[in-house]
Amino acid sequence: MAAAADFLVIGGGIAGLSAAARLSRHGQVILLEAESALGYHSSGRSAAFYHFGLGNALVRGLTAWSRSFLETPPAGFSEAPVSTPKSALFIATAAMRADLDALHADMQRFTDTVLPIGPKKMAIAFPAIRLDGDDPIVAGLIDHGGRALDAAALLQGFARQAQTQGSVLVKHRLERLERSGPGWRATTEAGDSFTAPIVINAAGAWADHVAEMAGVSPIGLQPKRRTIIVFDPPAGMTVRDWPFIKTPGDVFYILPQGNRLLACPNDETDTAPCDVQPDEYDIALAAHRVEQFTTLQIPRITGKWAGLRSFLKDRTPVAGFAPDAPGFFWLAGQGGFGLQTSPALSAIAEALVTGSEWPEGMSELGVTAEAVSPARLI
Repeated sequence: MAAAADFLVIGGGIAGLSAAARLSRHGQVILLEAESALGYHSSGRSAAFYHFGLGNALVRGLTAWSRSFLETPPAGFSEAPVSTPKSALFIATAAMRADLDALHADMQRFTDTVLPIGPKKMAIAFPAIRLDGDDPIVAGLIDHGGRALDAAALLQGFARQAQTQGSVLVKHRLERLERSGPGWRATTEAGDSFTAPIVINAAGAWADHVAEMAGVSPIGLQPKRRTIIVFDPPAGMTVRDWPFIKTPGDVFYILPQGNRLLACPNDETDTAPCDVQPDEYDIALAAHRVEQFTTLQIPRITGKWAGLRSFLKDRTPVAGFAPDAPGFFWLAGQGGFGLQTSPALSAIAEALVTGSEWPEGMSELGVTAEAVSPARLI
């Protein structure tokens, strides 16, 4: 006999968990995650940093709205802080100067914590910055409102909330999703069945696959591979207090994790949904970018991984009911900003799924139901 719920969520990444947490206030929720762990493919492989240096204006609006939750989550959400203050430093060569100025203008619409910074002060914040030689760093922006996020704390906190009136099930890989009377029936590869009038498709890179399984028109989601390497700083160098450092555009970032460094060449390689692994070329590119923008050398890479970042053609997330399938709700396309926008996108999902009020203050930030609607993609 099928287990019945009010809401059936497909996907246990940050999108599905945060939506399940919100919807558990309104009824019984069942969340199905295919893998053995939550946030396995994307959320758990993120650099996990809150900043305004990525995405378009709508993404920055979602980021701004989410700030209060990430700074002060609800009582009992997590035993550990879900975020801690850490500055973000945006650096630019002469060729990147116009992009840096444009980024500054974009960020100023949503935060008053970002300021220009000169080379001498940049070198104090980030002693390994390359200020001489070929193509040196000539300008920067410092954002003292940045925050390091704890992805595990966020995932577990939302899971805990979802379980107050529901179930979060791992190792439940979907085999069929089909109409069942006025609602939906999901059947797993193990033969377990679940029914609900509303299904939330938060399957990340697999969201189009889930839609096709249900006979719903896909929306053109494209998973992209992104690579990170880990290495130790020179002996005796303490880096844990360095800021998050990024160039404008998709070129490079570097971030301390404890007293090690994570570096990324901001690669975006189209791929099919899979358990993606790092490519040797991208690993070498990450090491090259470290030596291009910093004075650091990498004698040995101590760790490496790749994750999936899934985008729609306009690089804007989708949240809304499918025009061609009653009760089928899209929540996908969160790219590399899922963690930092999850409070906002889950609040949007709650409002649209339950017919409740649009989140207060969201429209003033330029975030509307029309802007994230799947109707724009079909």
